Amino acid sequence: MTDQLTSMQAALGLPMTPIPFTDEGALPSAFAVTELACASIAAAGQAAAELLHQQTGRRPSLEVDRRLASFWFSTSLRPLGWSVPPMWDPVAGDYATADGWIRLHTNAPHHRLAAEKVLGVCRDRDDMASKVALWNKAELEQAVVNAGGCAAEMRPWQAWQGHPQGKAVNAEPLVHIDASLDARPGPWLGTVARPLAGLKVLDLTRVLAGPIASRFLAGLGADVLRIDPPSWNEPGVVPEVTVGKRCTRLDLHRADDRAVFETLLKDADILLHGYRADALERLGYGAAQRQQLAPGLIDVSLNAYGWSGPWQNRRGFDSLVQMSSGIAEAGMGWKQADKPTPLPVQALDHATGYLMAASAIVLLSRRLANGPGGSARLSLARTAKLLIEHGAGAQTALRPENSADQGLLVEQTPWGPAHRLQVPLRITGTPLQWAAPATELGAHRPQW
Repeated sequence: MTDQLTSMQAALGLPMTPIPFTDEGALPSAFAVTELACASIAAAGQAAAELLHQQTGRRPSLEVDRRLASFWFSTSLRPLGWSVPPMWDPVAGDYATADGWIRLHTNAPHHRLAAEKVLGVCRDRDDMASKVALWNKAELEQAVVNAGGCAAEMRPWQAWQGHPQGKAVNAEPLVHIDASLDARPGPWLGTVARPLAGLKVLDLTRVLAGPIASRFLAGLGADVLRIDPPSWNEPGVVPEVTVGKRCTRLDLHRADDRAVFETLLKDADILLHGYRADALERLGYGAAQRQQLAPGLIDVSLNAYGWSGPWQNRRGFDSLVQMSSGIAEAGMGWKQADKPTPLPVQALDHATGYLMAASAIVLLSRRLANGPGGSARLSLARTAKLLIEHGAGAQTALRPENSADQGLLVEQTPWGPAHRLQVPLRITGTPLQWAAPATELGAHRPQW
């Protein structure tokens, strides 16, 4: 049991029940990343256990394997005879400016174009570095953001504490949960083995926190339908996060696709979305419209930098929040390095994803008990605050992977066979398992 877990339990309204973390070791980091992994997975598991207790009168026991949780915060997939494409665009990464460091996030083609609109076309990393070196970090960050791109200068934690956005997000709760006025009474359709069976989850999220959330919900039996725009792809992530889901494409700027989306939303129990705070509103699907289309909806959303303050609508990703909030700078000092040192895994994404899943299950329990749906809001920056404030963790190294982790059934993916590591969460009587292998984006029809 860790302080991080008690903070999560308090934020979610879960009982302050100790949950054992088995095995030993931790990811090497300036911060307690393995504890964050275990705590967030435990919180999602506890939400499921409380749902089962509510519906059956039996509260199952649960535990989290520290070593496996650490590995799952990197990747659970082990391809057999093939490789997952690189996660990063060739010019994405950290660059020295005239007065410090900046990170450019260029994975999406339009984000790379935005950076090149400011800096000029870049042939490779060396070309990018020579252009970035001429800029002041704050001016380049703002210029890229103004161009519709994604960038973050490296700040120390103390500077983030004094920054208007740091002050805003630090005043927000870890999870902001609201009840809705609209009820959707109905029976629990699940079982002990598949507690979320019969639930329809509409997933509008992309890399990486939201897909982690919907992967967890699918592992407990939910029917997850992921929607992407026609041209979107994230090949370095899709094999990891689409297991157990169906994936389709819709263009919400087209009238016919909007009609299909609205039909899907009306039948959805849970909506997950990770757009910028104002994006769905600009498409005509603000919070009021969503509840009107789907009364009693469980509406769970995340963004990068929080839900108040001047950056609430800013584009962002895990690696950028690490730069903004002081994590990369603290890692640099911890490692005595001469460049930004991020966390060893995308821990803010993964942890926030499990907290999103936990929020959805908590809201489901409330709806089954009382009728009304509800909403939850989370952010990567607020999860960063939780990690930073709980300081360093144990530095005992994890045991390396071995053949025991590979004694699994083969998952036949569209890219080739693969193994998945054993699941780190154990809920008595409720195995986390997926009914279908990972799939390509857009592989299914837009229907329940």
